[in-house]
Amino acid sequence: MSAVVERKAIVCFGEALIDFLALPALPGKPRHFVEYAGGAPANVSAAVARMGGSARFVGMLGVDMFGEFLMSQLRAFGVDTRFTVHTGEARTALAFVSLDEEGERSFSFYRPPAADLLFRVEHFRSECFADAAALHVCSNSLTEADIAQTTVAGMQLAREHGALVSMDLNLRPSLWPEGFDAAPRLWEALAEADVIKLCRSEADFLIRRAGHHDAMLQRLWQGHARLVLITDGGKPVRWYTRGAQGEVATFRVSAVDTTAAGDAFVAGLLRRLVERGVDAASFDAFVGDASAIADALRHAAAAGALAATKHGAFAAMPTRDDIETLLRTDS
Repeated sequence: MSAVVERKAIVCFGEALIDFLALPALPGKPRHFVEYAGGAPANVSAAVARMGGSARFVGMLGVDMFGEFLMSQLRAFGVDTRFTVHTGEARTALAFVSLDEEGERSFSFYRPPAADLLFRVEHFRSECFADAAALHVCSNSLTEADIAQTTVAGMQLAREHGALVSMDLNLRPSLWPEGFDAAPRLWEALAEADVIKLCRSEADFLIRRAGHHDAMLQRLWQGHARLVLITDGGKPVRWYTRGAQGEVATFRVSAVDTTAAGDAFVAGLLRRLVERGVDAASFDAFVGDASAIADALRHAAAAGALAATKHGAFAAMPTRDDIETLLRTDS
């Protein structure tokens, strides 16, 4: 494994927020919430660092106690925060999270206004991407016109610097203005991504908008996409390239909190790509090798499964040793 490859950074852009996780109320006692660092791209950066990779978070935090907490947590996990900026014009976003008996979550967001939505194109610094293997984003930074423009510009800037571009749709309808049609912005950003990760409900949303499953894929292939992934809980991960498709089994675990399982999955995938020396120049060769795809997705699925066995987002992320242990015991 090349030391040069290992220094390549995985850059995560966009949302960082506080997850207040609701714990079960005891008889005669009020419900209470526990503070966890979260936000999908921030989760991915923490997970990559936890797995031993070089992770960088780019975004905007509020000058408040929650912004300070997020910054301290990112640094504690070993995430590079040199390109994270701060503002006093809005507060750090909050999310209140409740879990059902199977660990599935539902969110109540306090955003907008929020500091992460105020990041603008001029806040990007080109040196942030100089050593980047990949940039990862999600749709939570598309919910307003200015931050959507910034996100797409960041994806384009990363590509100009030779980085792969990854997007987890991570669609949260409650974050979007009521009655607003999110689809045009989603398609615009998806067109800039090389790797696209969808959960089953997100794939269904795009399928409805495109007309049918094959039409959705064809629309994605019109952009930069070369690998599309569809996750569906404990069911196999479906993968699609422009010339092939397949599926990879997941892992059976006792889930207690699925809040950051998808983010851990993405981190496991990107970390494995960097570990294998896959970059923008070699990505076509990678997607032409079904066994290489299966290897990367098994690492991703193991990371996602392990994250679901613990509460929180940053706090739930597995180490590389955790992933390797699960892969060995499940083989």
